[in-house]
Parts: sequence; structure tokens; C-alpha cells
Amino acid sequence: MKIGLFGIGLDTYWPQFEGLQERLKNYLQQVENKLAAINPGIVNAGLVDTTDKAFAAGKLFKTEDVDIIFLYVTTYALSSTVLPVVQRAKVPVIILNLAPEAAIDYTSFNAMTDRTKMTGEWLAYCSACPVPEIANVFSRTGIKFHQVTGMLHNDDECWNEITEWLQAAKVAHIMAYNRMGCMGHYYSGMLDIYTDLTKQYAYFGGHIELLEVEELVAHRKTITEAEIKDRIKLLHEKFDVQPDCSEKELENAAITSVALDKLVAQHQLGSMAYYYKGSGNAENENAIASIIIGNSLLTANGIPVAGEYEIKNAQAMKIMDSFGAGGSFTEYYAMDFTADVVLMGHDGPGHIAIAEGKTKVRPLGVYHGKVGSGLSVEMSVKNGPVTLLSVVETNDGKLMLQVAEGESVAGPILQIGNTNSRYKFSIGARKFTHDWNSYGPAHHCAVGIGHISSKIEKLGALLNMQVVKIC
Repeated sequence: MKIGLFGIGLDTYWPQFEGLQERLKNYLQQVENKLAAINPGIVNAGLVDTTDKAFAAGKLFKTEDVDIIFLYVTTYALSSTVLPVVQRAKVPVIILNLAPEAAIDYTSFNAMTDRTKMTGEWLAYCSACPVPEIANVFSRTGIKFHQVTGMLHNDDECWNEITEWLQAAKVAHIMAYNRMGCMGHYYSGMLDIYTDLTKQYAYFGGHIELLEVEELVAHRKTITEAEIKDRIKLLHEKFDVQPDCSEKELENAAITSVALDKLVAQHQLGSMAYYYKGSGNAENENAIASIIIGNSLLTANGIPVAGEYEIKNAQAMKIMDSFGAGGSFTEYYAMDFTADVVLMGHDGPGHIAIAEGKTKVRPLGVYHGKVGSGLSVEMSVKNGPVTLLSVVETNDGKLMLQVAEGESVAGPILQIGNTNSRYKFSIGARKFTHDWNSYGPAHHCAVGIGHISSKIEKLGALLNMQVVKIC
């Protein structure tokens, strides 16, 4: 990800106020150092103080293909020297209204005897002055912008906000270049999960590769005995394989896991959605029936996999994982009114990297509502703060992000060989369920660890998506 950075000033000031230009350039360098420490890849266009420099900076940002622009307001500047910088880049702009200190030292300032020097000192602090002018011009010319107001130093609130903007921009960049594989077809009759693929491109970018189950089957036929042995060893390291899992089923899962890795590498996938109904083709059905363990490994390794061909939720899972929160496939399982919690989970792959303890592998005699039987994973999300995210397709054809924060809490779960957790929400289980459903999300969502709704809200702003926070 590339970050465009520039400061602004007014060239008229430099001969009038000795040392002001150098002082502001130094502030700009400090901002660059702080941004680079959070995320490298800074394209610094310097202190822009004339229209000519503004056009040159705009060309630089366009040529360098920056993902986001940070405009550091150092002092008063004309909006005519700001607009050309950002107008051609067509990327979001973050206005940094950062004062060099918490306040001017009024006593020392007013004790100065030279009013010219006093004005120069004031100008080093007046970053707030041109922000309304800039905001007005950006708004009237259709430039998307956001603001951070605070101090250059000793302001954790301010720099935490800047960090979140950078993290959100990085996730937007990841999504823009993500390649999602869609293998199989939709689960027939599950109308809520259907989506317009072109609409996914419109909001997130990236690429969607439509895959055939036969591709996975073909890779399965190339797996060597050594690869099977190594993968079985890995499965025992990563999972708590239960004693009633047969060696034959474990070997079958290992073969499919290695084949999945080859399929992902072949198409350079960063996420995947899959489902296969089956029609009697034994090889295809076996490949899909043995897919859960391998998909759980992929999900834990930054390639989230959503079952039931839930493309929208694969996007949500990728967003959560790109924020470092995980992102496990989930849906309502039951409500516990006694404990005031919602039980949520799903059959199929789970994000074992965010599991409470080691994920169990259990054999299932039947996959409910799906073809086949075999090995499945049983896990709960780590106890502590969690965030739920859903990509929602609205009735007017738009996409929005729906988010809620809660807690994963300890307690009994349904030991049925599925992912399964207990979630408590600040508004209570009853109101959470009512409010979450009221916006019409699909019945799946992604769950990750930590409270990251503020980051998701910034991502939504960068992607021009409405964000609804339930709690």
C-alpha cells in the first residue's frame, strides 16, 4: 500500500517570517516518520505552497498510484494550492489538523517585543485556520475527505485514530487486490446468500475466479505418499484429533488439504467460497466431504473459506482476517435466555487460530443438509471481546457493512462436531437478535476477536459503504 503525504503552506509567508518554512518542513518530516512507523510506503510530496507545486504533487500521487492521501495542515494555505493535489488522484483524503503543541505559551508569546516574530510564531500554530476552507472546497468539488484533529506529539487518541485510518486503508488495499475462488455453486433455495458478483467488484475490487470441483479432484490425484504423511503429521500438531477418527478418514482429509493448497496456489487465491450439492459423482462428493479440515487450515493461514457458497460472508471473513481479528464462519445456533447469551457457530471450516484451546476433530456420520460424512471441527472462539461483521446486500441494490461488538463467554456448548460459541452483548441477547435481524442481513456472519468496529467504520468510509453498528 502506498500512502501519499503532503504539507501545505503559503509561499508569501517565507520571506516575511524567518525560519517558519524550515520549522513547518520539520513538522512534516515528523509526520512522515510517524506514519512510516505504522505503515511504510510513504510518498512525500513535500510542503506545497504554490499552485505549480500543487499540480506537480498531484501528478506524483497519480503516477505513484497512492491508495490514500494524508494532507497535513501546517499553517494557513490557499485552497487553490490544495485542490490540484488531490483532484486527479481520486482516492480518499485524510486531513491532519495537528497542532505542534497542546497550546501556545501565552506568557512567553505575549512577552515577545517583535510583532513580526509574534505573527510567525502564531502561524506555526494555526493549522486549524484553513481547514474549513479546504473542507468547503473538497465538499463542493466532490472530493471525499475525513478529518483527524489533535496534536503532533503526546496525543494517543489522535494517533490511535490515524493508525486506524492506516489499517483501514491497508484492508481496503488488500480487498482491492484479493482473488476470491468460488468453487461449485449456490446452496439451492438459500435465497438470502445470493449476490450480484459485479456489485462485489464495484465496492471491493479484486477478482473472483469461478472454479470447478473437478479442479480439486484433479489435484487430489497428484498427491504423493510423502505429502500425505507430512500433512497427517501437521493435522495432529494443529488439531486435537479425537480417538474415534479413523486413519482412513484422516488420510482422506490430508489428501484434500494438500490438494486445496495446490488449488489456492494455482489461482493465487486469498479467500474462497464453496458448496457442492452432488449428483452421484463419487470423486467429487468425496473431495467435498473431506474438505473441512483443509479449509480450516487455509482459514487460519489468511485464506478464509466460507461454506454454502456464501460469497458475501467470504468477503466479511477476509476483512476481519485482514484486520488481524480472525473471521470465522458463523450463524445463530440457539438462544439461551437463562444466561442471556446467543449460541452461534456453523458446520464446516472454522478459524482455528482464534479458537479457545485446541480445535477438536470429530467424525460425523452425516453432514446435516449436505452430501457425505467424514471429519469435522469443533471449536469455540477465544473468550473475550469479539466483533461480528456481515456484508449486507440491501433492497436498493447496495452493499453495506453491519457490525456488532460483544463478548465470547465460557459455558456449555453443543458438542456436535461444529464451531460453537456463546456470545453476550451489551444490549442483551433478545434485543441484539431483534436489532441484528432488522437490517436484513443474510443468516451468516463473520466473527473475530477484539472490538474493531471503529476500524470497520473507517473501512466503510473509505469504500463508500454504509456501516450500521448494532452494539
